[in-house]
Amino acid sequence: MAISMYQASIPQLTKMLTNLSNILKKGEEFASAKSLDSKALVEGRLAPDMFPLSKQVQIACDQVKNGMARLAGVEPLKFEDNETTFTQLQDRIAKTIAFANSLKPEQINGTEAKEIKFSIKEWNFEFVGEQYLLTWIIPNFYFHITTAYDILRHNGVEVGKSDYLGG
Repeated sequence: MAISMYQASIPQLTKMLTNLSNILKKGEEFASAKSLDSKALVEGRLAPDMFPLSKQVQIACDQVKNGMARLAGVEPLKFEDNETTFTQLQDRIAKTIAFANSLKPEQINGTEAKEIKFSIKEWNFEFVGEQYLLTWIIPNFYFHITTAYDILRHNGVEVGKSDYLGG
């Protein structure tokens, strides 16, 4: 039996966003326990040419809200991309999860061959639905979730594989 587009996306994406929320909570608690300015973690990077933690969270959420909206044929949520605190990042994650959970299986299933076209800056992209989900949304989503995790881990936050995978 084949897995549906909905099964391959919404449950796992929302689970991982929940895990990311829990990881960020540990980051905030770490900063508080160590009397650190949490801004240092929110603006933390793995390398000078990489995005900071805040942008990693924003892009992970964008993969879900924009990607699933394109597949479902609905308007995505609009965010200002101006989060600078753990609280603001948590709010973005919560709104993204709520949006994803508002999508019904019938809006996502059957979109395997749907044409998806979009631009990011000067780059233009064209996919069909299944290819878009499997080769764009999911890999990009996991890259940014993992990088957010790695930034916190690199800065001393005690998170491990069980935090990443969740319960």
